Amino acid sequence: MRFKKGTVVPKTGTNVHLDADVADYRTAIAAALRDELGLTHRTVKTAMRWTGASERTVKYWIAGERCPSGEHLIALARHSDIVFHMVLMLANRQDDEDAEMR
Repeated sequence: MRFKKGTVVPKTGTNVHLDADVADYRTAIAAALRDELGLTHRTVKTAMRWTGASERTVKYWIAGERCPSGEHLIALARHSDIVFHMVLMLANRQDDEDAEMR
């Protein structure tokens, strides 16, 4: 029996170990989006409209597989009170509306 010869590319990917804070961030934002919007296809469309992100990206956020960063997180917090409060909680900051500006 003859075997086909060719180049075999070894798998040399980088193993990324997630920090516990990143995992908490992912699950917290996913939970906040599910609480705010539910689990329908409209959920994805709404988050896409809020952020300008793609459908696949938003589905990753809702599933907790990935998390929004930068301007997407700001857009989510702008439209969703739950996401806003979750970000403050993750940052260990109080949302005291009566607090004076410092």
